Amino acid sequence: MSAIAEFMETDFTQRLVDSVESAADANKKAVTNTVLAPRFYTTNFDEMDKINISSVRREWDLMMQEYEGDNNHDHFQRDAAFKDEVHTLMSKLDDGLKQEFYDFLIGSLTSEFSGCILYNEVRKNVANPDIKKLMTFMARDESRHAGFLNQSLKDFNFGIDLGQLKRTKKYTFFQPKFIFYATYLSEKIGYARYITIFRQLEKNPDKRFHPIFRWFERWCNDEFRHGESFALIMRADPRLLKGLNLWWIRFFIIAVYATMYVRDHTRPALHDAMGLNATQYDFEVFRITSEISKQVFPLIVDIDNPKFKIHLERLTALSFAMNAAKERKGVLNILNKGWIAAQALTAFVKLYFLPVIKSELPAQVRLVPTW
Repeated sequence: MSAIAEFMETDFTQRLVDSVESAADANKKAVTNTVLAPRFYTTNFDEMDKINISSVRREWDLMMQEYEGDNNHDHFQRDAAFKDEVHTLMSKLDDGLKQEFYDFLIGSLTSEFSGCILYNEVRKNVANPDIKKLMTFMARDESRHAGFLNQSLKDFNFGIDLGQLKRTKKYTFFQPKFIFYATYLSEKIGYARYITIFRQLEKNPDKRFHPIFRWFERWCNDEFRHGESFALIMRADPRLLKGLNLWWIRFFIIAVYATMYVRDHTRPALHDAMGLNATQYDFEVFRITSEISKQVFPLIVDIDNPKFKIHLERLTALSFAMNAAKERKGVLNILNKGWIAAQALTAFVKLYFLPVIKSELPAQVRLVPTW
């Protein structure tokens, strides 16, 4: 199935945050597939095995040294005050904010565990020593992240059964190049999201309503390095970054940005609690991600084009409209939902065909996380 078909066949307009009252609710949310929820992926392992990184060998070997150094090996340990701080701070929050935070934790865990599964499956199914070694390190990192998030869910008795999640969640097949585009963007936008939140709460510690946010700075550097890995893989094969593949790159950028924007606007209380305006936050994340992605993509989306924001707001409004329509029954409402879905597709297509900004690829691929 093509990436576009996969994107469009899934309901774009997830319900607003569903209530999580038990571990069963949390596990049900984690296993559910929507465009706005993280997915699990599989790919063509034979093609992954053929990757040749010889043209970026110097930068690759330096990156491998960083992975081997494992500077975060002792980071994902909860200090003695963690659990007490959780219950002291969370007891002051209203239920709406708590539900949005649970949704954030579950979505983040599912995303991290998705990476862990993908990287581990590639590791087991390739003989290429460079790729096998890389995937071993990245699976290690993502496993730590997922486990750390799950500990926070367990504080509320909402722990996710990761073994059951692996067995029951639907897997989406992507060609290797789609894995490279999508996962690179996922890792880099993850860095941009975490570092923006960390910087905001660093300046406003009174807004830090859960201790997990104190871990975000070093955590997001793992995400940054993972993105660097895929940047090197793509730069090692210039065919991935020209011709018709430029249209695929544009698609994945728009899909990732649009998904983030719509999802974040279903969590207004979460952003308000951190002192963030969801729209301003998203555009800051887009700006950081776009600047970073110049290391590998010959184009970026023009987020300053007024129509870009207009179409994102249109998609968000349609998400709320679909959510309301799902509460009603009848033949006319079925037609109404079809009409809303068609409008969402139209808005996405308009986003896709907005002019982009071309950029020259730098001679040196690697970047330092300085944001």
